[in-house]
This record gives sequence, structure tokens and C-alpha cells, in this order.
Amino acid sequence: MTIRTRKFLGTIALLVLAAVWALLGMVLAQMPWIAESGWRQAIYYVVAGMGWVLPAMPIVSWMQRPDRA
Repeated sequence: MTIRTRKFLGTIALLVLAAVWALLGMVLAQMPWIAESGWRQAIYYVVAGMGWVLPAMPIVSWMQRPDRA
């Protein structure tokens, strides 16, 4: 697979990941044990906001791999 194809597929995967992560984040933020406490909300939004980076890292590294000779 060429780097151009990997970047195209990786971009689609990252967009899907971001959309699913945001939707799940909104659903989980409405849980009563998070919604009723201000400091729990703050911690949740920091973790949820930065948490998508971990699943995105393997996708980006796969996209950056050079072509085989």
C-alpha cells in the first residue's frame, strides 16, 4: 500500500475516531455521578478531551510509514 493510500485511509479513520469519541464523550458526560459534581466534570472533560490521542497515535504512525522498496 502506498503512503498516499495510507494517508487517505488514516484520515478517514481519524475523522471517524474523533466523531465517535465526541459522541461517546457527550453521552458519558450526562451520567449522574459525573453531572452532579463540578470537580468530577472538570476531571472528566480533561481526560476525555485528551484521551483520543492514545488511540490516534497508532493510526498516525501507520500513516507515516515509508513505502516498501
